[in-house]
Amino acid sequence: MNIHPFNDLHKVRNPSHKPVPREQPMWFRIQRCLAVALLWSAGASQAADRTFPGTTPLDIRRPLDEVMVEGLNRFCLRELAASRDRRAGQWNRSFSNAEAYAASIAGNRERLRAYIGQVDPRLTALQPDRYRFEFVSTLGQSSVVARTSRVAAHAVRWQVLEGVTAEGLLLVPADIRAGVVAVPDADWTPEMFCGVSEELPEQVQFVRRLAAAGCLVAIPTLVSRSDELSGSPHVGYTNQPQREFLCRQAFEMGRHVIGYEVQKILAAVDLIEQLAKREFRREPSFRIGVAGVGEGALLAFYAAAIDPRLDASLVCGYFQEREEVWQEPIYRNVWGLLTEFGDAEMAGLVAPRRLVIEACHAVEVAGPPAVRDRRRPSAAPGRISNNRLSSVRAEFQRAAAIYRELGRHEELVLAVSGTEGTGPAGTAQAIGTLAAGLGIDQGLDVEPEPWQIADSRPGGPPVAAYDAAAREKRQFDELEAHVQNLLRRSPQARDAKWRLNQASAEEWELARKPLRDWVHDELIGRLPSSRPLNPRSRLVLDTKDYLGYEVVLDVLDDVIASGILLLPAYLAAGEKRPLVVCQHGLESTPLDTISREPRAYASYKAFSEELVKRGFLVYAPQNPYRGGDRFRSIQRKSNPLKRSLFSYIIAQHEQTLDWLATLPWVDSKRIAFYGLSYGGKTAMRVPPLVDRYCLSICSGDFTDWVRTITTNEDRYGYAFTGEYEIPEWNMGHVAGYAELAMLMAPRPFMVEQGHRDGGAPTEWVAGEYGKVRRHYDFLKIGDRTEIEFFDGPHTIHGQGTFRFLDRQLRNGG
Repeated sequence: MNIHPFNDLHKVRNPSHKPVPREQPMWFRIQRCLAVALLWSAGASQAADRTFPGTTPLDIRRPLDEVMVEGLNRFCLRELAASRDRRAGQWNRSFSNAEAYAASIAGNRERLRAYIGQVDPRLTALQPDRYRFEFVSTLGQSSVVARTSRVAAHAVRWQVLEGVTAEGLLLVPADIRAGVVAVPDADWTPEMFCGVSEELPEQVQFVRRLAAAGCLVAIPTLVSRSDELSGSPHVGYTNQPQREFLCRQAFEMGRHVIGYEVQKILAAVDLIEQLAKREFRREPSFRIGVAGVGEGALLAFYAAAIDPRLDASLVCGYFQEREEVWQEPIYRNVWGLLTEFGDAEMAGLVAPRRLVIEACHAVEVAGPPAVRDRRRPSAAPGRISNNRLSSVRAEFQRAAAIYRELGRHEELVLAVSGTEGTGPAGTAQAIGTLAAGLGIDQGLDVEPEPWQIADSRPGGPPVAAYDAAAREKRQFDELEAHVQNLLRRSPQARDAKWRLNQASAEEWELARKPLRDWVHDELIGRLPSSRPLNPRSRLVLDTKDYLGYEVVLDVLDDVIASGILLLPAYLAAGEKRPLVVCQHGLESTPLDTISREPRAYASYKAFSEELVKRGFLVYAPQNPYRGGDRFRSIQRKSNPLKRSLFSYIIAQHEQTLDWLATLPWVDSKRIAFYGLSYGGKTAMRVPPLVDRYCLSICSGDFTDWVRTITTNEDRYGYAFTGEYEIPEWNMGHVAGYAELAMLMAPRPFMVEQGHRDGGAPTEWVAGEYGKVRRHYDFLKIGDRTEIEFFDGPHTIHGQGTFRFLDRQLRNGG
């Protein structure tokens, strides 16, 4: 219902759309309901009658949910633009000498590792010299895929993490003078990148030149943007790019497809370095570099920023101003990145080593794959466009300032392919500058020999024709398995943090506050301080049982909070009553929690109205999860700033509580929360972190939430849905729903769940709730928590929960 609220609410109460006769004059009913505390009198004007006391008239004529979501998007865009200048506060660079500089940025480098989930120990680093590049061959097939007179291309595999390998090609020159990890775009195979297969322009196949000049070149296989593997035979398949399908699972566990593939690059660096030490004693003249194009350039750039062993780096078609990263594919979404790192700051981690930026045409992506073969249309929007040369130059100048401070300005080079940076990757300037940084000063200008494609046996098929799709599937399956193993072990990781001394409620309270702040900072994200309330209102509901006022409050510039306040009839002067905040779910409005219109009533059972009729004060807030991609883009804009959609929702609720506490009939110590569906998600994220809520009821959402988001084989998993905003960074190692509910203690907490709710099976709900009940029992307050199952669907039940509210709010528990 997106009509003006006056018209909209009138229709709900009066389907005939005829004027509703009032039993008594408006001024008399208002005086009766609000008693002596009201600021108007029997002689007040009609305009004053329609405005709640202590507020100014609300004159917004558009749907408030639309105004809210648009304002949040404007706020986010301003914050993204402002992040460029704010990042300076995260750095304390010392330019006195190279050693001091490296020490001064060490903390920034470690945080970048954490941002991309590059936190697992690499096998190749843990046990040097145990592992080697493994040639992939069989009795009937050599590892040699192709060769020239000077270079052999081998199919190889190398170990990375426990259960995770890399696969690709290793170009081995006859005379090894340096090492390079060359990273193709995600949609290119290693064979394409080095010209063993001929799909790419010859200039882009620059790794052939590097190998012919004496570079040992490792080329890893990346997870592509195809949707072929994005799903499960147990559930169904989607149109998500494989990078997105993997990233959604990994994000919840504090891992990222970027981090995993950087690990593969650095494992190759480990092996090249160890080979150099064995064979060449790692003389200063032997250097290691990294180069990439498109998605491979992103990975090469991160690898160079993280690992100082990389002497020279080439980034083709990626470097630019990064404040519009929210428009790129979601598999490039990195939690907290822009609080500390734009591309210039990343370049500052590479400094003073050589960094070559090539402005060139890379792979452009218009959006996710088109839906096909009855796949689920669940991919997030996102595009990759050719970098604007003006943006590349602007960011390059910021990076150049760092190199100049170090006295190494010559080590940062910008090469432009074509007149506007739209030519192919691999210009002579870019490749020559990279090679010079590796100590290669000759051999690059020699025309590469054509590859001689190897056969598996006389008369057999070319080795290069072996199934690249099967190789990618092995890589994809390994990474999925690694994430799912993290999921299985995550309860133990959370227990190590949360199973503290719980001998008494008092001792728990001392432990709870630091945990609450940690969750708020690491899982949700915080906002700046709020503005003055500036409350505005208008009367929108007038029944014999209650009055309803639509209210708008300011939160931040362009950010509002809104909702409907329901006041029961016959409030006595000086009376204080408990208030219940009734929260709607996804794509709904406050009115849906009040209305008896069949669509809304099927889910909400008019629970706001039922509670006000039972004598509670009720406030039904508008939350911003309405409008499809318009609200989901808020999450995309916020994550790089270490914020989430719930950062704003918490600020809105805090502002709302500030205002509610000023009302003369509200007992500010008895304000409870009750939400369904996405409102249940709110119940798990707002009251646990906002102590002024004295009670929380989660309806239709409580479950083993970490499993629900991360699973790749259960039909309840969000990895298969279009709700791409749902994953929360590293939740599996911070707090699941049991831990969030623990933050409610010693305040009362309840779960309401239908057995036929399609969002979660009863056994997942019961298992997760068992941890909550154990916690309350250990604190000797088991009577303050409860769960009610009922034989019904995804809906408010309103039986045990109403009794729970009565007992906890009216009868002292």
